[in-house]
Amino acid sequence: MKAAMAAFFELPLMEKKKFAMGANDLEGYGQAYVVSEEQKLDWCDLVALKTLPLEQRNLNFWPLNLPGFKEAVEEYSIEVQKVAEEINANLSILMGMERDGLKRYQGELKQLMRMNYYPPCSSPDLVVGVSPHSDGGSLTVLLQDDDIIGLQIKHKGEWIPVKPIPNALVVNIGDAIEIMSNGVYKSIEHRAITNEKKARISAAAFAYVDDELEIGPLDSMVDDPHRPPMYKKIKYIYYIRQVLARKMDGKAHTDLVKIQT
Repeated sequence: MKAAMAAFFELPLMEKKKFAMGANDLEGYGQAYVVSEEQKLDWCDLVALKTLPLEQRNLNFWPLNLPGFKEAVEEYSIEVQKVAEEINANLSILMGMERDGLKRYQGELKQLMRMNYYPPCSSPDLVVGVSPHSDGGSLTVLLQDDDIIGLQIKHKGEWIPVKPIPNALVVNIGDAIEIMSNGVYKSIEHRAITNEKKARISAAAFAYVDDELEIGPLDSMVDDPHRPPMYKKIKYIYYIRQVLARKMDGKAHTDLVKIQT
């Protein structure tokens, strides 16, 4: 998977531009969360592809003439989805349901793969690789370089580096799980920083629910009066549209559906 990503980002710019994102599209090559001509862009190249389910793939965005790329992404996406499903099953038990509780509630998780390339930057203190945000889906499974620290999470107001563990995956809780767990499992605010001397690549597999699913606190996570519902119910497509309409600027999106007390 890492070799496939590296091969894509090493292509000439004009070749990569053949797979450029369209207006208001999540897929393709370019920059995410561009909502204003005035905003500063992240120090990052990316290509995003809908990988699962198979019928939702748009192969116009896939560099099919790049040897081994499609095969590597297909195999990795299937295997990493198994990881997400296993975590979901265990979360179901922790949330007071059977192992298939979340699967029955949210259906088969869909997957978007975002592959990132962070070039070296001579002034890493002046830019950010990916702006602070939390992920809007259920779970994110991240593959990162083994020897370059780039990911940071916000903890008690401080940015904490996530030191890579060789051959390991990083898992982020997304906003949808925070809402469904009634705030017990909180989505994590995170960002990516740049490196002065080394380029860095990563692949984030976003597992997310169906657009038409209404998400809200699950019955097993609500206990009136000790733990009343803390979030409103909302159709997922409406939630994610509001997230995508904003510039990435911290973890504020779940405030959209928090019940004010």
